[in-house]
Amino acid sequence: MKFHPVSLLLDLIYPPKCVLCGKLLTRQQHDFCDSCRKTLPVCDEKLHRTDVFDGVTAALWYQGAVRGSILRYKFSGRSHYSRCYGRLLAAACVRLPLEEVDAVTWIPVSRRRRWRRGYDQSKLLAAALAKALDKPLVSTLRKTKHNPPQSTLTTPEERRANVLGVYRAVGHGAAGKRLLLVDDVWTTGATATEAGRTLLLAGADTVWMAALARSREFKENEQVKPC
Repeated sequence: MKFHPVSLLLDLIYPPKCVLCGKLLTRQQHDFCDSCRKTLPVCDEKLHRTDVFDGVTAALWYQGAVRGSILRYKFSGRSHYSRCYGRLLAAACVRLPLEEVDAVTWIPVSRRRRWRRGYDQSKLLAAALAKALDKPLVSTLRKTKHNPPQSTLTTPEERRANVLGVYRAVGHGAAGKRLLLVDDVWTTGATATEAGRTLLLAGADTVWMAALARSREFKENEQVKPC
C-alpha cells in the first residue's frame, strides 16, 4: 500500500483517532477502533413513511458514545467527523430507492449558529453523503429565524411550535426535484418535517429523509406509515 507524503505528515501531527472513543487508530483501522466498531449501535429500523417524507432512514441510534461523538462534532469543532459520518449514512441509504433521488440537500442552521460554530454541521454531512452516493449537492433552504435549540424543549408539541415557519426555500432549487434531505439527529421529527414541508411547498416532487442518528425518545408520538 502506498501512502501520500502529505497524508503521512498529517497523521504524524494529527494522528487519527476513533470517532467514538478517541483512541488512537492503527494503520489497519479506519474511523473506529475495533472495540467501537463491534458495538456500533446501528439503527435497524425499517424504512418508514410520514405525511411529508416518502421514506425516513437513519444510520445509528442516538445513545452513549454516538451521542457524545455527535455533540463533539456540533459543538467542539470536530468538523472532520463529517467524512466518517457521511460513509455511515451512505450505508444506511441503501434502504432508499436511490435511483429515484435527483439531489442531496440539508437542513441548515441559523446564520448566528453557523458563525459561532464556524460551519454548518448538516451541510458538511450532506456534502460527504452526496460524494459517497455520487449525487449532486444543492442548497434549497435558508433558516430565517434564530429559534431556541430543540434540545431545550421537552415535549413534541413544544418542538413542533418552535420550528413553525423558520425555513424558507432558496431560489428554485427544489422545484421538480426528488430530494434527499439530511440532518444530524432525528428526535421527534419536528425540525425535519417543517423543512420537508417547506420543500414540498416550494415544488419538490418528493422528499426522502436521512439522519445520521435516531433517538429512541418520543417514538410513540410519531405518526408513521410502513413503506
